[in-house]
Amino acid sequence: MATSDTVLEQQEVQGQDAWSGGKAPFRTSYGKLMMWYFLLSDAFTFAGFLIAYGALRFSSPTWPVPDFVFSTAPFGVHHKPLIFVTIMSFLLIVSSVTMVRAVQEGEKENKNGVVFWMLMTILGGAGFLSCQAWEWTNLIATEHMSVTTNPFGTYTEGGVYLTPDGKESDETFEVGESYLIHKAHEGHGEAEHGEGGHAEMDYSQGDHPGYFVDERGFIHRKFKVTEGPDAGMVKMEEFGPKAFGALFFFITGFHGFHVFSGVIFLFIIMINAASGLYMKRRNGHEMVEKMGLYWHFVDLVWVFVFLVFYLL
Repeated sequence: MATSDTVLEQQEVQGQDAWSGGKAPFRTSYGKLMMWYFLLSDAFTFAGFLIAYGALRFSSPTWPVPDFVFSTAPFGVHHKPLIFVTIMSFLLIVSSVTMVRAVQEGEKENKNGVVFWMLMTILGGAGFLSCQAWEWTNLIATEHMSVTTNPFGTYTEGGVYLTPDGKESDETFEVGESYLIHKAHEGHGEAEHGEGGHAEMDYSQGDHPGYFVDERGFIHRKFKVTEGPDAGMVKMEEFGPKAFGALFFFITGFHGFHVFSGVIFLFIIMINAASGLYMKRRNGHEMVEKMGLYWHFVDLVWVFVFLVFYLL
């Protein structure tokens, strides 16, 4: 009887252990596990956006060339492809390094170290957002790109003009001169009304072709075809595919929203760390580690955004 009672007691204890809960799966806390779930779902979201971008790009007969679209930088720098976006990327990558240092100091329960390196991370994220704000302002206010208008004309990188159906024509342009359809403004010249009631402005000098200003004020370069069945005809520079502006602002804006949210959370966690809240928990500043997972994810996503928009 004593033996059977002992066995029953052991079974009850084992049953209680199996169903009592409190055991961390994969030796990971509940908070970190939920962060991984969130990052996984967010990764699928970004993947869907980038796949949609690729599908629209490769289904379009022409697409803007990044070396022309992103060739400007502050302080009057022009025709310097990738200079500015390289600075943006550098700030974000460095902020990821400082986030690693914050996590390391948290594991050592070094409150001052956590606060310092998190502050450096916040400054890096804020610098990235400032650069992105300038880039958007430049594209919208100076280049006049919007979600429905892509002023970067339909040309190939080699300078061959593409017709609206994507076929190469015999017309060429000088690289860096007329890839962008500019907005008319004061100082370009005097306007005269041409056919159809539109303002036609001739900015030609010497043998250079003239320009046509449409009803929205965009200056289109005019080309005279010299060969082929359309020889002798004058054609107008066409806008680029509309999807480019919408995809660029939506995807980079969605990523920018993640960076902005991350900066806000970093600031809140830094304040909590400075107050000694995480020191009392004695868990190696786990909240800082969870925030580090999110920040590294945002950094990794930017690598893919940078690749598809600025390099390919």
